[in-house]
Amino acid sequence: MTAARRRPPTAQEFVLSELRRAILSRELRPGEPIRQDALADRLGVSRVPLREALKVLEGEGQVVYRPRCGYKVADLSLDDLLEVYLIRRLLESEAVRQAVAKLTAEDLAALAAAQQEVEKASETQDVAAMAEANRRFHFGLFERCGMPRLVRLIRLLWDATDAYRSLYYGQHANRARVNLEHRAILAALHRRDTERVVRLLEEHRNHAVEELSKVIGSAEDKPAAGLR
Repeated sequence: MTAARRRPPTAQEFVLSELRRAILSRELRPGEPIRQDALADRLGVSRVPLREALKVLEGEGQVVYRPRCGYKVADLSLDDLLEVYLIRRLLESEAVRQAVAKLTAEDLAALAAAQQEVEKASETQDVAAMAEANRRFHFGLFERCGMPRLVRLIRLLWDATDAYRSLYYGQHANRARVNLEHRAILAALHRRDTERVVRLLEEHRNHAVEELSKVIGSAEDKPAAGLR
């Protein structure tokens, strides 16, 4: 991680942003311990904002704390993935149904621009940039629902699954599929076909769950080292 980036307004926000980026880029991998002293020195901050940022991530389920062991990046869990995506389906479908009719020409142009950034990052295999642009694409739609509490809940679920998203984007076939699905969603949005958008987003989530389930399920089935 580097402290040379333009810092957000507070030290805690800066640290939180850097930790999110490190988890998303898999610089900090699932199950890896977080060495607070070394990390604080590397970021040029005290332990206080680092601890506060870790508490935020703990609340999201991105890191876990164990007494006498400290913090570590949360392990990937198939049960966790399935639960989050079930809740996302319920919340996002409602947000989309409320949002589509409210989209302006400017909103559609912004969504198209976000998708161009998704495709650009996909071509260069920049997983972190692709994830950021993907978030702008989806939330550019969700935020038009006019229900800020609903959007906050959806954002919390997204924050909790960055590690899964980065794993999904690591494969070329998955990146290509995301681009095709986004283009279909954009076309349906231009036609104001609300129920088709809902269906396409359902397929979009399902494809991610199917692919991630193969990887995570396989990892969970492996015996621990030294066991038979």
